[in-house]
Amino acid sequence: MNNEPIKITKATLSDIDKLRDIGIQTFRETFDESNTEEDMQNYLEESFNIEKLTAEVSHQNSEFHLASSGGQVIGYLKVNFGDAQTELKENEGFEIERIYVAKDFHGQKIGQLLYEKALETARNRNARYVWLGVWEKNTKAISFYKKNGFVEFDQHIFKLGEDIQTDLMMKLELTQAGF
Repeated sequence: MNNEPIKITKATLSDIDKLRDIGIQTFRETFDESNTEEDMQNYLEESFNIEKLTAEVSHQNSEFHLASSGGQVIGYLKVNFGDAQTELKENEGFEIERIYVAKDFHGQKIGQLLYEKALETARNRNARYVWLGVWEKNTKAISFYKKNGFVEFDQHIFKLGEDIQTDLMMKLELTQAGF
């Protein structure tokens, strides 16, 4: 277990390379075994290219937060509100698009810290609810969100390269969560 304190900071344009590196690393660690190399490569090139990340970090209704320890980025969070949401573009809604932690740091509550940062940001934006999409085969993430009070309310299609996958859409009403 790492004894360095965990710092969570809002990502800026100067963090694009770090964000790209941790994004690719954690996505591969999480999904490599379940997908073809071609599909993974296509998705990573599309989702983590510098131009796209620059636009996302610059968008007024999206935020990235980096988790670091000892100067090393070990995870990140991406949240969206208003028109930046991938679906449900309602003003009272708030999307957690990504929470990823490097495999070597799993089990150290870093995902929980990033999740708590997301809830804090949602409260600051006066959101009524938080929602997200999680791959139906990612049982670890589904359990994490259920443990934190999320309930499934719908499904949507997620395309990874040429592979069509199903995400469970989950929601947490902030008024019911004591926020």
